[in-house]
Parts: sequence; C-alpha cells; structure tokens
Amino acid sequence: MERKRVMNLLQFLADRLVDLKVTGGENIQDGKAFVVATSHISRLDTPFLMLSTHRQDIIAMVAREYEKAPFFGWFLDKLGVIWITRDGYDLGAFREASTKLKDGWIVGIAPEGTRSKTHQLLEGKPGASLLAIRNQVEVIPTAVVGSTQVIQSLLRLKKAKVEVRFGKAFMLPQASDERTNKARLQQATDEIMCHIALLLPEDRRGFYADHPRLIELKSEQDSA
Repeated sequence: MERKRVMNLLQFLADRLVDLKVTGGENIQDGKAFVVATSHISRLDTPFLMLSTHRQDIIAMVAREYEKAPFFGWFLDKLGVIWITRDGYDLGAFREASTKLKDGWIVGIAPEGTRSKTHQLLEGKPGASLLAIRNQVEVIPTAVVGSTQVIQSLLRLKKAKVEVRFGKAFMLPQASDERTNKARLQQATDEIMCHIALLLPEDRRGFYADHPRLIELKSEQDSA
C-alpha cells in the first residue's frame, strides 16, 4: 500500500511538472516478465521509467550509494527498488531480481552500472544480460531522453520535456548448459547496448557509436 501511495504521489507531481512522452509502450505486454535495460544519465531516470507503463509490477535495480541520498534515497526505498552494490557481483540483489522475474514482474536495470556524466553511452556491464539469460526472459531496450534538463526547466517555470523510448523485446541466445562464459556474456551485453544506442540520438551513442552490431541494426531498421 505504501508503494502505491508513493507511486500516486510521483504521478501527481509528474503530471504537473513534466511533459512525459512514451514511445513504444505497446512493446510492454501485460502479464509477462521482462528485463528492461535502460540508458542512465540522471537520478530521475528510475522514477520516469516506472511511470512510463501502466503496469504496476515494475521494479528497478538502483545503486546502493543512492540509498543515503537526502530525500531521493527515502523516495526510492518507498518505491521498493532493489538496492545493488556496484563493486563486484551482488548475489543478493541478483536473487531478488530473479524472484521478481519468476513472479512475472518487469525488472529495470542500467547495464552501464553508473550514471553517464557526459550523457554518452558508457561500455555496458554483464549484469543485465546475465539476469535475462539465467531467467530466460526477453529484454526490452530503453532510452530516457531529456531527464537531465528537468531542474533547469523548472527553474525557468516551464514544464520539462522527457521522453522514454521502449524498443521491441528480444531474446538473447540461451546457453546450452548452466554455464555462461565470458565471451557469451560480452556478446549478449553488446547486443543489449547496441539496441539501446539505436534508440538514442546519434550524439549520445558514445562507446557504441561505431560498433559493427549497431551498424547492422541501423541497416535493418532502414530497410524495414
């Protein structure tokens, strides 16, 4: 109940302060588990992500360092986010996220592992791909655009313009056994990151701007 009240408060504030546009929302089907892999340039990305679908069974994995942030940490805690430690492999957070996926939830995660202070895509880490492969669920690539301009817009007494873009869901190749080797994870991570890059403006594609897989995806998109 507490989570629902906080979500309602969040929706109330967003309706009045932000012009939130959602593209590709139809890609999030009801009653199905997904890993939503998103770009990350602002602390506000998580709230916007959670507001961008009518589904209530959505939860985000958030770096534990935000847990003690004034107000923001309290707010995220009330939303019931999964706190994750950036350093090393957080087995507890992985298990919690896996349980949610098995229950049919959407789990949001930023594969970059940290906010990009340059607004450019950073090299992805394997957490999102490992989570999707081990739980045999589809990945929905997601990009958040405009979230860094919210405070500036509000200071000018204007509604901030934010867009959340959901790409089409896709399945990563599944391992033939229980082991997931480093090369397989790297390929899967590159696949996720290039799908995210495709949703972003060209000047924000950063590490993946010239990646061969992104070039292939762009070609497929142009010929569709």
